[in-house]
Amino acid sequence: MKTKPTITVAVTGLNNIDSPGPGVAVIRCLRECPDFDVRIIGLSYESMEPGVYMEGIADKSYQIPYPSAGSESLLTRLRYIHEKENLQAIIPNFDAELFNFMKIAPQLQSMGIASFLPTVEQLEARDKINLSAFGQKYNMLVPRSVIVHQPYQIPQVAKDWGYPIVVKGKFYEATVAYTYEQAEKAFYKLQAKWGLPIILQEFIKGTEVNVASLGDGKGKCISAVPMRKLYITDKGKAWAGITIEDEGLLDLSNQFVKVTQWRGGFELEVMKTADNQYYIMEVNPRFPAWIYLTCASGQNQPASLLKMALGEKIEPFTKLEVGKIFLRYSWDLVIDVADFQQISAYGER
Repeated sequence: MKTKPTITVAVTGLNNIDSPGPGVAVIRCLRECPDFDVRIIGLSYESMEPGVYMEGIADKSYQIPYPSAGSESLLTRLRYIHEKENLQAIIPNFDAELFNFMKIAPQLQSMGIASFLPTVEQLEARDKINLSAFGQKYNMLVPRSVIVHQPYQIPQVAKDWGYPIVVKGKFYEATVAYTYEQAEKAFYKLQAKWGLPIILQEFIKGTEVNVASLGDGKGKCISAVPMRKLYITDKGKAWAGITIEDEGLLDLSNQFVKVTQWRGGFELEVMKTADNQYYIMEVNPRFPAWIYLTCASGQNQPASLLKMALGEKIEPFTKLEVGKIFLRYSWDLVIDVADFQQISAYGER
């Protein structure tokens, strides 16, 4: 009987709260892959991230510096963790941290830590701020958008487009505003949370659909799993969703990977209009929080990404189980104060 290899993988995004990070779902996918065993090293930014304490998720957890501390601080911390854990791969899962991980990827590779990330150019091209230019360059439908720095700029945009308009933070969150007062309130709220600039986006009426995908960095789409949200929280997060059969979404995902040569996981947030036009509302440059649904529907994207990071050649998936539904739920996780003190005081648990 052939012994399965054990791979030590570091994973970020352990904040499994009402607006969850992808990390816990990524780890569940990795643990369910039959081709290898994993030892998971959780990387957290805060001591209250539930994934640090959840049974069967992280084997060991370490705190890492916030992205604002810069890439050198991150590299120093990862060197320390690597000395203790002998990391073989790392999967970052937050938009805001990706640039730092990309910057130090060559140093990590020289240390024996593999990753599979998009390039800085790819990351910047799909940024919310650059999405209109991206659509024009690649002949893909995207809503009109304008970057603003002051609320007084809103009325002119609304005069041209009409209400409602979508007010978006530069990293996360979006609000549909039906009046100037609503738009102004959303502006200040997003500015306080994420900083400037703020993006105003044209409102597109239709059905919101999503697709989680994986590109090989050479123009080939390894996997694409379309999903329609069944329940959405007040923060716009999917609390339930179902895999669907949608050739238009699959074609869009393949086109995106082909023209961008995307390397790694990503999610397209799409508005499908009544006349079957597909508008890309947002491109998330990493796995979404609902990524476990790809594993449940027969296309384990995180496991495939890990294999490609380690140099394995992966062929595109051809089968997808539609009608698979995910439902999130709340669960009170009780921990001992000693566990909390371990991570908050010493930065590891």
